[in-house]
Amino acid sequence: MAMVCLSDFEAYAKKYLPKIAWDFFAAGADDCSTRDENILAYKRIHFRPRMLRDVSMMDIRTKLLGAEISFPVGIAPTGFHQLAWPDGEKSTARAAKAMNTCYIASTYSTCTLEEISAAAPGSLRWFQLYIHRNRAVSQHLVQRAEALGFQGLVFTADLPYTGKRRDDIRNGFCLPPHMKLKNLEGAFEGDNCSEYGLPPNSLDPSVTWNDIYWLRSLTHLPIIIKGILTKEDAELAVRHGVQGIIVSNHGGRQLDGGPATIDALVEVVAAVQGRVEVYLDGGIRKGSDVLKALALGAKCVFIGRPALWGLAYKGEEGLQDILRILQDEFRLSMALAGKGFAGCL
Repeated sequence: MAMVCLSDFEAYAKKYLPKIAWDFFAAGADDCSTRDENILAYKRIHFRPRMLRDVSMMDIRTKLLGAEISFPVGIAPTGFHQLAWPDGEKSTARAAKAMNTCYIASTYSTCTLEEISAAAPGSLRWFQLYIHRNRAVSQHLVQRAEALGFQGLVFTADLPYTGKRRDDIRNGFCLPPHMKLKNLEGAFEGDNCSEYGLPPNSLDPSVTWNDIYWLRSLTHLPIIIKGILTKEDAELAVRHGVQGIIVSNHGGRQLDGGPATIDALVEVVAAVQGRVEVYLDGGIRKGSDVLKALALGAKCVFIGRPALWGLAYKGEEGLQDILRILQDEFRLSMALAGKGFAGCL
């Protein structure tokens, strides 16, 4: 079957992945309302296309904190890539490098930061961090990432506790015995690692805005905060010195009933007034979705589940296919809307 659009890859992944893996990747919190709304919200947004604009020359490149990428779609941090493909995050890193875009590696990777770096030397990589109760664990991860040449630190702010994902509970989700959270091996020795490969409640729910100062004391990397959905928190993020904001609801996996990210984007962009770069994840399924997000003020979008579908299809090659489809669709949508330069949206 020809793989023409992202939903073709979704159907393939649902058919061929083990049910427990598919359910983990697909899961939203509670009724999955926010997960589904992330996608539906794009359908309510309509273009005002302009005609006769000379789109014979197209430039879809953009920059993330000064680093150029080939088009404004990066790979969001998601965990457990080996559930989708044996090489896991190494394949993800290689695909991102081949397409000249940014990959945000998760704390909960099934490959080490060292393996990810070695798989794609010289590529644009950011590291996503959860802060654990054992702060020494988080500090060590940050310092490892910086030493390995990661260029940004993405601090996830929306997970003081794990959202209720019903299918994971029904399935009794746990990692296969051969699969580990490689970056945290040895960190919780002897503990009951029954919650997504970690001890229950290992994350630190006492984290506050002041912890951004703590992170800044650990690293020279720019800090990007992920999980912002309101103008109030966007203003606080700027005030606390972050360099970027990812508008995100964790793919609808945390608080069910929150806003779709494309809806939240508007007030976040208005609040920051260009003082920091604003990105978005959640619900991107077509190149035209990318265009809508950029038209509403995002500098770049990041894809989570679609990247996993690409891995499930053909590993690195499948993920490149996903990125290439989005790239081609974005270029076409721009041209049909009368825009030739991504920087002028």
